Amino acid sequence: MNNSIALKISNLSKIYKLKNNKSLQALSDITFEVKQGEIFGLLGPNGAGKSTLINILAGTVIKTEGLVNVWGFDLDLNPRQVRASLGVVPQEINVDPFFTPKKLLDIQAGMYGIAKKDRITDQILELTNLTDKANAYMRSLSGGMRRRLLVAKAMVHQPPILILDEPTAGVDVDLRQKLLENVKELNKQGVTIILTTHYLQEAQDLCDRIAIINHGKIVALDKTENLLAEIHLKKIKFKIKNFKNIGDKLDNHLVIEYSKNNEISIKYDKTIINIEDIISKIKEKGLEIEDIMTEDADLEDVFIKITHESN
Repeated sequence: MNNSIALKISNLSKIYKLKNNKSLQALSDITFEVKQGEIFGLLGPNGAGKSTLINILAGTVIKTEGLVNVWGFDLDLNPRQVRASLGVVPQEINVDPFFTPKKLLDIQAGMYGIAKKDRITDQILELTNLTDKANAYMRSLSGGMRRRLLVAKAMVHQPPILILDEPTAGVDVDLRQKLLENVKELNKQGVTIILTTHYLQEAQDLCDRIAIINHGKIVALDKTENLLAEIHLKKIKFKIKNFKNIGDKLDNHLVIEYSKNNEISIKYDKTIINIEDIISKIKEKGLEIEDIMTEDADLEDVFIKITHESN
């Protein structure tokens, strides 16, 4: 991975002026960098400030203070170059029903002042798996295809950085998988990607590093594996021969979850208790263990822990 900096944000703040002389601090002293060639996750609950941050980068919201540098260009000094360096894929699917994908991409390229001979419409359609729908009208495209078309639209000017704002919101599992494969392919081709998502498994699978934002502040920023390693929670599953309900808790620390497959799951803090003690407690309840499976905490555990601590 190239270690050059694709995006540098320093002490970025945004205060919205409200009625009655009131104000809302949407972002407070945000500082982070995104390296060239990485997939960077930006996570946070609703209202945390993610959209404000993206809109500042996209040029639709004016920052209150701080520095933003995109691909070597200062947002205050070179706003046009900053916009040219970014492709923003919005959450909302908003495409004109009267154009085909090919026509729409050509119009978008024209808006960026790209000469016809320099347009790469066909390559982008191929990259986003839309070649066979190039001349189809919008009403014949599925939701997943329309979402891929938003990615294609954001790429007509060949930006080195792509911002994907909830790219898989509202699509089914198969389409989500295809979209994520698209994201990986774009990244392989050298595009730096900034991803916001509510699907934490998605961020865990894709992102090299993750920033968690809450109440307008960065509350965590690290490599994905480091964030996961910080959490002491582990989950253990037991397949039980003589399956029966033994209550909601094994003791004060151990909450039991039941499944239909004759399994019980227990989350535990590995700094407080070890597996052998849990096994003993289950046997004391008269259960016969057939099989044991363990797994580490996932990003959802990290997210819940960090955002709760920062509230």
